[in-house]
Amino acid sequence: MFTDKDLKQFSEKGISEEKINIQIENFKKGFPFVNITKAATINDGIIKIKEEDLDSFVKKYEKTLKKEKTVKFVPASGAASRMFKQLFEFKDSKNQVLEDKGFNSVFNFFKEIENFAFFSDLKSVCRNDINFKTDYKEILENLLEPIGLNYGNLPKGLLKFHKYKNTSRTPAEEHLVEGAEYSNFGGKVNIHFTVSPEHQVGFENHINEIKHIYEEKYNVVFNIEFSVQKPETDTIAVDLENVPFRELNGDILFRPGGHGALIENLNDIEADIIFVKNIDNVVPEKLKRDTVVYKKALAGILINKRNQVFDYIKRLLKNPEISLINEVKSFLETELFITLDNKFTSKNNLEKVDYLISKLNRPIRVCGMVRNEGEPGGGPFFVKKDSGSASLQIVEGVQIDMNNKNKVKIVENATHFNPVDLILAVKDFEGNSFDLTKYVDAETGFISQKSKDGKNLKAQELPGLWNGAMAKWNTVFAEVPVSTFNPVKNVNDLLRDTHKA
Repeated sequence: MFTDKDLKQFSEKGISEEKINIQIENFKKGFPFVNITKAATINDGIIKIKEEDLDSFVKKYEKTLKKEKTVKFVPASGAASRMFKQLFEFKDSKNQVLEDKGFNSVFNFFKEIENFAFFSDLKSVCRNDINFKTDYKEILENLLEPIGLNYGNLPKGLLKFHKYKNTSRTPAEEHLVEGAEYSNFGGKVNIHFTVSPEHQVGFENHINEIKHIYEEKYNVVFNIEFSVQKPETDTIAVDLENVPFRELNGDILFRPGGHGALIENLNDIEADIIFVKNIDNVVPEKLKRDTVVYKKALAGILINKRNQVFDYIKRLLKNPEISLINEVKSFLETELFITLDNKFTSKNNLEKVDYLISKLNRPIRVCGMVRNEGEPGGGPFFVKKDSGSASLQIVEGVQIDMNNKNKVKIVENATHFNPVDLILAVKDFEGNSFDLTKYVDAETGFISQKSKDGKNLKAQELPGLWNGAMAKWNTVFAEVPVSTFNPVKNVNDLLRDTHKA
């Protein structure tokens, strides 16, 4: 199937022929739906943090922070083009009147244009006599295209989101402020941005220009690192007959493997605790209190659970009595919501100890969950495997068989969704870093239809970073207030009160 030229292409990307064949087989057979058995809800899979416990969790984390390295991990490769979808459509249309049906969001954009944090910059690149009430398309060209601010081709992290009294801030800047507030490790704040290769220099220049401002304000030193998705995590594209899709020059087309590829980047980080949060989920400084408090509280919950796990592993290794075995089994079932395999009861005591340790000795994540108020996002569910074991998982809609009435009912009963608010413990009980790539469920990828050069193709995404890529982690869900979730999916989202400084 593959030519010598193909094999050379694979080698240059660092992808084995075996892996390519596995991906092609995935296209042929598809990925199975996950078997959700019920939605995780308050007191049944999701912890509701009591007000009287909030402070103790925060203090637990702050005490530990003095001796453990933390890193803030921010996926920031997302392009801003989707934010401006309606603006692009109007700019490229024949319409000249904003009241035309279908352009309400564009009308609202221009109605509020002076309230955007980037308005001053936009005004500076437009001709002096431009009319902001009539010259719509020229204004959009100056906003979106390279002749002006080029916002339509930049990543979200480099756009001005929030307008302050004498300045404006990008999401990248807001993440620096957040890091100083809850990830200050001995005066050092470690932040890792994952970026697109073409935007790395832009990020580096931006951070170098502004970081001294926040270092002085918060009396910290920022250690900022950048990484890109590794070429070996790209996936092959195929045509509708599952034959490798070839570009006009004969090369096989590869596509980025989706955010699940970032498990490799995450795996390269040396840390005890890692905070994960998307680039666009930020608020102005005056509204950061809930974010900071709950980030610390989730970290406190993580540390408590991790310490319990470590203690049980050490005790099992030292004195594997039946009473302890039963205690650990109960902990897994009631604290981590893990249902053990069907064959567990038939094992002898030593086999049970080995099995329990294999369940305990894994990376741990605490995930903030928000009440579902109509925002898009994966949800918290109980998922059962063929072996009979079950665990808490974050599941995307595409992973659920919505033709199955029972599964639809389970989804309808869901109360929360995942805002990508994760705190991770990535070292084992002996202080060794886990190899995170060993805890991926390879059966949870995605297949979608795309097109290139006018031809249809099928693309494959790797198991999502907080879905299948962490499917074999030990998981705790805790409710966080909706005030901690303020993503910007559309440019007009920046007009919400939660983005006004």
